[in-house]
This record gives sequence, structure tokens and C-alpha cells, in this order.
Amino acid sequence: MKDQASFLRRQLNQEQKAKTIAIVSGKGGVGKSNIALNFSIKLLEASKKVLLIDLDIGMGNIDILIGNSSSYSLADLFSHSKTFHDIIEIGPKGLAYIAGGNSFDEFLELSDEQLDYFHHQFEWMQSNYDFIIFDLGAGATQTSMSFVLAADECFVVMTPEPPAITDAYSMIKHIVVQNTKLPISMILNRTKDNRSGRQTIKRFTNVVKKFLKVDISPMGTLPEDKIVTEAVVRQTPYVLLNKNAPISRAMNQMVNDYLDESKFEDIEQKPISFMDKVRKFIQIKKNRNE
Repeated sequence: MKDQASFLRRQLNQEQKAKTIAIVSGKGGVGKSNIALNFSIKLLEASKKVLLIDLDIGMGNIDILIGNSSSYSLADLFSHSKTFHDIIEIGPKGLAYIAGGNSFDEFLELSDEQLDYFHHQFEWMQSNYDFIIFDLGAGATQTSMSFVLAADECFVVMTPEPPAITDAYSMIKHIVVQNTKLPISMILNRTKDNRSGRQTIKRFTNVVKKFLKVDISPMGTLPEDKIVTEAVVRQTPYVLLNKNAPISRAMNQMVNDYLDESKFEDIEQKPISFMDKVRKFIQIKKNRNE
């Protein structure tokens, strides 16, 4: 009877597969981590189970933004033989997160045994969450690209300043060169007003369509709001510090639109899993180095 119950639990767990989202930017300082954090909080408030993983190597700050002191990072899976269950911390609203570390940039150099361990651990996570969100560092390192290309979709964050727009375009080009089918959405942060923000998004998506031959989806705009600075100082997500602030309302609308557009789909039907894609990416790199 116990064996049968255990089998049924495993079968039920396998029915649920978390959707993986990589949140990236072409350059630093565009508010990517704050967006990843507050987007995750709003998903939680929509009754979704969320795990936020800070993969901004050396610059991870999710635990700082929420005022938590983290004991472990993703690197501890291998350096201290921990499990994902061991290294997951709990933040505001019950948000499950894994803090950023300093030494996970050797991810692509993991042995087959270590990859098997990571694979096993990641499958456990996918069966326990609706969304797994990767907050990745700015730019396109080999490590970050392994997660971007393996994810189910990617959010690119930029601001209206020309350097941020140029770097966001370069980031999208880097992704498209390696995977033309990865769904890419764009978030424009720190806009002065909705009209100029919409115009910037329209021009940007048109340029991407013309020169890169792909369609990217506009997620929406987030306004410049002084509450963000206050939230950082108080180490509280701005959607919780003041839910009526302009940026909090905009984030709420963005998440509602995201869920209403049926982007939360059953990814179990997809033929290639996240870890299979990661393994494929690593194998390609190893073959090139041989």
C-alpha cells in the first residue's frame, strides 16, 4: 500500500511542470532584478507557486532587495552537496527564492555526475512550482545564455535611454542567432509617460522585426516612480510597500495581462525539457573546445 501511494504521489508530481522564464537585460542598471522580484510577488498574489532564482553572478541582490540574509546560493548544490530544498529561502508573501552566488560561473564546466545531480534536483523543483524565474546578469555570458536558451520564454528589460535600447537590441540579436523560436517579450522600464513609452516600444519592435526577422511581444511599460528608491532603501518590494503607487498599478496590470493572455500553458507537452536543452547547450560547447 505504501509503495502504491508513493507511486501515485510521483505520478501526480510529474503532471505539473513549472514554466521557466529568463529575465535579462543588455546592460546593468535598468531595474531588472526589481522587476523580477515584483513580478514574482504579483504572480504569488494570483495564487501561483513561484520560485525566483538569482543568477546574477557576483552581483546578485534579490536577498538585499527583500532584507533577508541568505545562508546558501545555487553554487552550494555542488560545493557543499546541498539539495534545492536546503538552499531555498522564504521571502515576503512566502516567496521561495535562491540567492545569488559568486562561483556559479563554472556551470558549463560541471562533470556529467554533477549535471545528473542538478537534473534530478531541478526535476523536483519543476514538479513543485508553477513558475521558475531566473534573474540573470546583464549581457550574454556563456553561463547566462545556457539558461536563457533553455528557458520556455525570455523577458528583456530596457529603459528609454539610447544606450539601454542599443544593448537590449544586441541581447535579442545574440539570442535570435542561437534560437529563433524562443518567445521573447520586452519590458520598458522608467518611462516618463505611457504615450512616449508606447512609441518607444513600437519603434523598437519594428526595428527587431525588420533586421532580425522575429516578432517580440511587448509586455508593457513601467513608469519612473520615486517609490522604487524608497522600496530599495526599506528593503521591501514596491508592490507591497504601496500597492497604489503608479509603478505598482502598472506591474499589477502587466501580470494580469500576462496571465489573461494564456501564456501560462502546460509545458509538459513540449518535447524537450529544460534540462535536456541545458545539456545540449553544454555538449555543443564541449565539442567546440575539443
